[in-house]
Amino acid sequence: MPRGGSVPAHAPGPDDFSRLARYPFVVVSWVADDRYPTSVATDFRADAEAGVVRLRQPTGDAVRIPDDRTINVVGSHIRPQPGQGYDERRYLQMWGTALAADGEIAFRPTRVWGWDEQEVPFFEYSERSVPQSRHYLARLSAEKGRLIRPRLDLGALFFRTTRLPFLSATFVPVLLGMAIAALDGAFNPWLALLTVIGAAFAHLGINVANDIFDTLSGADQANVNPTKFSGGSRVLLYDLVTLRELIALDALLFGAAAAIGLALVWATGSATLLAIGIAGIAVGVFYTAPPLKLVYRGLGEFAVALGFGPIMLLGAYVVQTGTLSWEAAVASVPVAILIALVLYVNEIPDRVGDAAAGKRTLPVRLPPALVTNAYLGAALAAFGVIVAGVAVGLLPPFTLLALLALPLAIRVYRGIGANYSSPYGLMAYMGVNVNLHLLAGLGLLTGYAIAIVVAQLT
Repeated sequence: MPRGGSVPAHAPGPDDFSRLARYPFVVVSWVADDRYPTSVATDFRADAEAGVVRLRQPTGDAVRIPDDRTINVVGSHIRPQPGQGYDERRYLQMWGTALAADGEIAFRPTRVWGWDEQEVPFFEYSERSVPQSRHYLARLSAEKGRLIRPRLDLGALFFRTTRLPFLSATFVPVLLGMAIAALDGAFNPWLALLTVIGAAFAHLGINVANDIFDTLSGADQANVNPTKFSGGSRVLLYDLVTLRELIALDALLFGAAAAIGLALVWATGSATLLAIGIAGIAVGVFYTAPPLKLVYRGLGEFAVALGFGPIMLLGAYVVQTGTLSWEAAVASVPVAILIALVLYVNEIPDRVGDAAAGKRTLPVRLPPALVTNAYLGAALAAFGVIVAGVAVGLLPPFTLLALLALPLAIRVYRGIGANYSSPYGLMAYMGVNVNLHLLAGLGLLTGYAIAIVVAQLT
């Protein structure tokens, strides 16, 4: 049976008869003479050598299996899990002709289709069915003369399309940049509010742009193992929005970000801020957009580290102070490394689809052992920068609170090693990895908040 069962039905082979033999009985279905669907459960024997399934005719007054038409034979299994749903789901369907033979029905299948959850997880099975679903809705739309597609309410659709929860990647560096500026004696609340809003619009615009180019390149369609943290929003792939609608939303988000950015440049009169803003937009767009397509060349981690580390943190700092600082630059490094590691781990379950689409990310290029060990090395380097920054007097001692997040890095490292080839097993550790970036960032922010209070009291 082809992997996943979500491919078109195929001609049966010996393995299909062996699979069918695992079931205790089958359900036989057909269209009766009155044109109503009819079905009955019965015992059977799978005869792979003869290429037939021998069905026992029900006895007594039960419905009789016809021997003059095409029938469908299904073996299935499912185990309820109270309060959770179901598992151990599997089924095998066969279509073919039925003939009477020695008091039995000799069923000779010509097509077979099935699925086994132990071989292919349910979510992968669903993803493999997406092209078939799209073709069905396209045919239905043509028959009805109107567009028929899946729908979400506007709020849920915006939430999914923009991947709103990932805004923590923006809030950490922006708030940290403003905290460092406040410790240096510079803080304007209105400029701070505009900075947060503008950075959020830019981030959401980047997310939407990435979805557009990943869908058009075929990377999203090739990825049959998306998780809540990886694989993109898939709204275009699922026909939840049209390409024109997605481009319009992206233009709106980038337009809002650019307008706020220009307003901040005008308010501060800083050419440095203008350069940082242009660099940020360029890195974000060309992360997936041609001609650079940075993530396709194995430079995705570098681009994300630069954009959500120095660019955002230094940009927020410059809005408040008008200048750059070594302290802000050093503080941006651990934030940059940890957010790059979020992308790095999220790319692991995507690597098969990415490779098929020519997306040569680091997990595509590197062997599993190196990918796993490189994660630990990079995470330790991020915390090492904090320790070194405190040791040389560039960072306040209170920022060592960020080291409380270090055990999360060890958990993720072990989770990668144990679940490297299991996307849905890895998903829990992908969530821990997101929390690692967030909690380390909160540790740095708390350290600066304490430093600000101490400075005001002395």
